Amino acid sequence: MFSKLICALPFLSLTLAQNSVANNNYLGSTPFERHSVNHTQTLSIIEAAVEESLNLSIPVNIAVVDPSALLVGFLRVDNAYPGSIDIAQKKSRTVALFNGAFPSAGLYNSSQPGAALYAIEQTNGGLVVFGGGVPIFADGYFIGAVGVSGGTVDQDIQIATAGVNAVGSTT
Repeated sequence: MFSKLICALPFLSLTLAQNSVANNNYLGSTPFERHSVNHTQTLSIIEAAVEESLNLSIPVNIAVVDPSALLVGFLRVDNAYPGSIDIAQKKSRTVALFNGAFPSAGLYNSSQPGAALYAIEQTNGGLVVFGGGVPIFADGYFIGAVGVSGGTVDQDIQIATAGVNAVGSTT
């Protein structure tokens, strides 16, 4: 009997852990208590960004990440440059890795030769220090970031901002 109990313990703890994960995912809060971009917001962001890119006739890649810089959603508009896939993702990650304190372009001046943060784009698996990555704020909380790549820097910023404005703000 004791050996049956010992064999059952791993399954019991797995069941308890699964129930705990369903409730709070080890974060000590429920999903509704967290401040993170959700799938519905992500779809709205991507839809608004696609609409803006089509209005400008610019095919782009759109990446949405959560505050931890993990990808929540991605879309490559037809005919967008394949090389811009990585750039869009890195623009959004750059913003998230600095807690939404500034858009990706916020590092540009400080990252130039001779400046205090020269070569920072080589850190964290690659950052992007030009425009197209913008933070997403909702109810005063940083909930994620959007990165857009495929047009000019100004076009990428305009498209990313259109996406963010669909669910929150950039400040």
